Amino acid sequence: MNVFTTDKIRNVVLLGHGGSGKTSLVEAISYLAGMTTRMGTVEGGNTISDCDREEVKRGFSIKTSVVPVVWEDHKINLLDTPGSPDFIGETEEALSVADAAIIVVSGKAGIEAGTKRAWELCEKRKLPRMVFVTDMDIDKASFREVVKELQELYGKHIAPFHLPIRENEQFVGYVNVIQQKAKRWNDHGGVDKSDVPDYSRENLKICRDVLLEAVAETSEEFMDRYFNGDEFSEDEIRSAMRVGVYDGSIVPVLMGSNTLARGMYTLMADIVKYFPSPDRCKCAGINTTSNEVFEADYDFAKSKSAYVFKTIADPYIGKYSLIKVNSGVLKPDDVMYNYHRDTDEKIGKLFVLCGGKTEDVTELHAGDIGALAKLAVTQTTDSLSTRKNPVTYLRASISKPYVYRQYKAKKKGDEDKISQALSKMTAEDLTLKSVNDSENGQTLLYGISGQHLEVAQSILAEKYKVEIELSKPRIAFKETIKKKVDTEYKYKKQSGGHGQYGHVKITIEPSYDTDTPYIFEQSVVGGAVPKNYFPAVEKGVAESVKSGPLAGYPVTGVKVNLYDGSYHTVDSSELAFKVATEQAFKQGFMEASPVLLEPIASLKVVVPDAYTGDVMGDLNKRRGKILGMNPTGSGNQEIVADIPYIELYEYDTRLYSMTRGSGVFSYEFARYEQAPDDIAKREIEAAKSEQA
Repeated sequence: MNVFTTDKIRNVVLLGHGGSGKTSLVEAISYLAGMTTRMGTVEGGNTISDCDREEVKRGFSIKTSVVPVVWEDHKINLLDTPGSPDFIGETEEALSVADAAIIVVSGKAGIEAGTKRAWELCEKRKLPRMVFVTDMDIDKASFREVVKELQELYGKHIAPFHLPIRENEQFVGYVNVIQQKAKRWNDHGGVDKSDVPDYSRENLKICRDVLLEAVAETSEEFMDRYFNGDEFSEDEIRSAMRVGVYDGSIVPVLMGSNTLARGMYTLMADIVKYFPSPDRCKCAGINTTSNEVFEADYDFAKSKSAYVFKTIADPYIGKYSLIKVNSGVLKPDDVMYNYHRDTDEKIGKLFVLCGGKTEDVTELHAGDIGALAKLAVTQTTDSLSTRKNPVTYLRASISKPYVYRQYKAKKKGDEDKISQALSKMTAEDLTLKSVNDSENGQTLLYGISGQHLEVAQSILAEKYKVEIELSKPRIAFKETIKKKVDTEYKYKKQSGGHGQYGHVKITIEPSYDTDTPYIFEQSVVGGAVPKNYFPAVEKGVAESVKSGPLAGYPVTGVKVNLYDGSYHTVDSSELAFKVATEQAFKQGFMEASPVLLEPIASLKVVVPDAYTGDVMGDLNKRRGKILGMNPTGSGNQEIVADIPYIELYEYDTRLYSMTRGSGVFSYEFARYEQAPDDIAKREIEAAKSEQA
């Protein structure tokens, strides 16, 4: 691929609800740009973007794909992101290097949860954006309804650039709102100018008034002229549009048909015209030597630096680190310094990725997106620079995974292979985590949702040829006691020669500190138990609290006092006193009114106002205690509640269903509380059946 200078580059992320047409839009653009000889389809599994086997199998995007499109003399790096919130980490990685966004909306489906989520993501990052309405070839598609709903949601920001011309249920052309002229597609793929149809004039006036109002908002001078009834020239409108789109005060709305590859020429022309090149964007890091701000600003003349926004660790194509060059010009065989790992990385060849294919490039200018192969230690969100000017950039904020399942190998002996495969997968996907919960004897896989974890399970089987079983996790209950008891145990064993003898008398009582498993004290007098056996007694307590007598859960909040006992000068040993203590603890614990404690989470659920009643009702059914509601803007409410961890199982699925995909939740550990009798009884019986 040719080399492009910073001013000729556009980095554009495609956002939108799942199934709105992002991948097919990329396909149509790639076809018109001459990158392919025929358009692929999602259904056919032959698109440039969705090249992963799992994506082909499931028929939707799972990973972010970078597709660099050469359009006239510009390079437009399209970042095609998954529409499903299950793979939000991929979207967040793409957003960290995008300079602008296209929000894709289906003209048939209209505004959906993913549309609103996309807008919020752009607002959060102050990204310039356009809206592209697809499916205009479908009879039930309504561009006017989409524009109307966008205006209701986002007000004067919305500026429709085009109107569709539909005749005999066919999408035959469009009206350019700025020029007030109509254009119709001809048989050669071009357009012929024509008069604006009479039936479009009313809508044209409405759209043009909205457009001019948005233009007037860009300056006081324009506002005065607008109220005085002055006309704006086409150049003035376009000039104001450039300013307005760049600062986010104007959001153009365009439309087309992906399947007919119509509307892409105007979209690409407007991307070049209105979206900023990287050199118009700000980018700053910290010089780690001087602790001063390094204003990279995608300046090719400054010291080389780059940010790693994504990692591909594929068993077939190897490891690639996807980067955005923040300053300077990268060349093959450059040596870059990774401040986070305190090591040099020789970058070897430079690549650009196009879906799943790689292509060599001789250099990458500031602002461009490319890939480096086989970096030894560099990971996603790391910064690369020179040793002379070591720079670190702010790491992208990636969503924390809250949904988890217990997993184990289907075949014995696959544990190491699974561990190695998951290590590669978690390097690729920062929202996927493998955790060893040794306290409860299980390994856990964390993800954004149940579907996210099922996809990970499938990737393990397909790509890495290892299979895991996902199951309901064992909740981290704990055991404690409610009263004080006095107990003793004498361990005596004779088997020829030296025997075993240990005798302890202990008290067990609540310590009321559920953060500490046990407190050990001794008040032995007269040498009934020699001091050298005290550590063995405490070791017996430490072993006992790992798995409680009630249901096998860890014990917490107990105080043990060794106050008496006896020993044998020949037969006593540390092992004997340890065993005696374990038996005494077990016996005393069951006499001290043992109870099961369940973990309680502090839960936050953010949902649109319309769903608050349903969500609160569902939380009450799950034994949740509603603590309050806080408005978060954009018509959303944050519901705060305390809820038992056991009730959060499959909550992601339930919330998605109740809110049509618009609800999100997060939680953190709050405390332990005594479990209700029915819950405790069920857990204890389950533990007994496992031991049987």
